[in-house]
Amino acid sequence: MVLAARNPMKSEGILPREVPVVDFSGERAEVAKVIVKACEEYGFFKVINHGISKEVIAKTEEAGFGFFGKPMLEKKVAAPAYGCKNIGVNGDMGEVEYLLLSATTDSIAHISKTISTDPLNLRKSLSAYTEAVKELACEILEVMAEGLGVPDTWVFSRLIRDGESDSVLRLNHYPPIINRDKDKSSQITKVGFGEHSDPQILTILRSNDVGGLQISLPDGVWIPVTPDPSAFYVNVGDVLQVMTNGRFVSVRHRAMTNSYKCRMSVAYFGAPPLHQTIVAPSVMVTPQRPSLFRPFTWAEYKKATYSLRLGDTRLQLFRNCKR
Repeated sequence: MVLAARNPMKSEGILPREVPVVDFSGERAEVAKVIVKACEEYGFFKVINHGISKEVIAKTEEAGFGFFGKPMLEKKVAAPAYGCKNIGVNGDMGEVEYLLLSATTDSIAHISKTISTDPLNLRKSLSAYTEAVKELACEILEVMAEGLGVPDTWVFSRLIRDGESDSVLRLNHYPPIINRDKDKSSQITKVGFGEHSDPQILTILRSNDVGGLQISLPDGVWIPVTPDPSAFYVNVGDVLQVMTNGRFVSVRHRAMTNSYKCRMSVAYFGAPPLHQTIVAPSVMVTPQRPSLFRPFTWAEYKKATYSLRLGDTRLQLFRNCKR
């Protein structure tokens, strides 16, 4: 079973802490500065004024709730793209059901025929959303590169723009936990999706107006993320931590359920091609800060990820022993 936390005694901070907010409509140099600081300190930030239309977001949310509202037998037809409770192949469990598909036009078209009575409309909705968040992810990565002083500002985003990118789109649905206690006012909270970091480059996430997402700070304190359906949240992934030579941190996070309302999140995981070698740009490696990780391909890292339990630390397997 997935554990709720590695540090259960530090479940929440004494004082409320809010995650960094990036106004993407601001002056570019200032946006870059805020993003870099957020990635160094939190590995996570909220993006407002992101430029993705309300219509694109609404249609995707409608499609997601439409699918998860179907009878179980109809949803199981979409397997292996559809799953329930079983998060991974190593016994990880959670209070979640999900739909996972490659972030490509062909994959979206195929799954649309399987799960919808109106596949053309679903394909258009999911394709428009995927393209929009992919572009947002690339723009963010390019601003990051500028903020880090990397001459090749496409060094991160190029891996997602590549036609062979291994990026995926995942819809997670967390049904409310049925409260069978006599005291109907009491709330039940369970682990919906256990503690982990994302192995890819970058995650672009949004949810409906129901809370549940929590992130772990470097001091081990878990803080809840206030839901904002109009915004997107950005996670630094393991690959980006490697490509910044440890300057950015891959944030550990989890999702909790509740007993009053369902929560649905939609996550775009930007990933490189399988054959891509992951290594930090030369400007990120200095005599004072030598390379922390040995080169590896995304295929190698992905295989290692799936061989471990959900909350296991993976990056230590690829630490550079020559340091």
